[in-house]
Amino acid sequence: MSDPTEASEPVESTGGSAGERRVRVVLVDDHRMFRTGVQAEIGRTEETGVEVVGEAADVDQAVTVITATRPEVVLLDVHLPGGGGVEVLRRCAPLMAEAERPVRFLALSVSDAAEDVIGVIRGGARGYVTKTITGTDLVDSIFRVQDGDAVFSPRLAGFVLDAFASTDAPPVDEDLDRLTQREREVLRLIARGYAYKEIAKQLFISVKTVESHVSAVLRKLQLSNRHELTRWATARRLV
Repeated sequence: MSDPTEASEPVESTGGSAGERRVRVVLVDDHRMFRTGVQAEIGRTEETGVEVVGEAADVDQAVTVITATRPEVVLLDVHLPGGGGVEVLRRCAPLMAEAERPVRFLALSVSDAAEDVIGVIRGGARGYVTKTITGTDLVDSIFRVQDGDAVFSPRLAGFVLDAFASTDAPPVDEDLDRLTQREREVLRLIARGYAYKEIAKQLFISVKTVESHVSAVLRKLQLSNRHELTRWATARRLV
């Protein structure tokens, strides 16, 4: 789709056997190439049963397209311009709460950080899978979320169980709160030993953008180099 806000009118889902099932999906991700790849992988409706009815690249576009199309499932990236996936969930809360045709959200992100997973689940998402998922498994996850199931990539379910097993709110880390979601993502990859080029490739951004994020993180945390940054992240169990 050439326009990230392109959408089609909502229609009723087709019932019947598994082979006849249809699910209407909106893709929300700020990387056009990634959206195109997902569309090509899962959007062959006659084969997969998935009909991609709209796309969006930021929070405002996402809310507009989701409201216009009323899909059964939204594939939602965690890190988006305009406030991130959590903001999309907050603004779409009335659609999730509808009794007849609720809009359900499945987070699809490169991040496997506990705070990202817990944040969108608290916001109302029905599941969270990483971008390493196969097309076949993603289609299966979409249908499961449509049915009301909770779906997680294997190791991520533990984050959610741990978070909701405790009634205590997690402690506030003022230093970490100074960082944007993207800066946290770069921080975590730096701490894991990734080179700038590897981070750029994984996050679909330029090396120069990675350098800018690292500089911002070092400035905000008052650190001098990536070695200090790694120790800081390790101490907070962010790696």
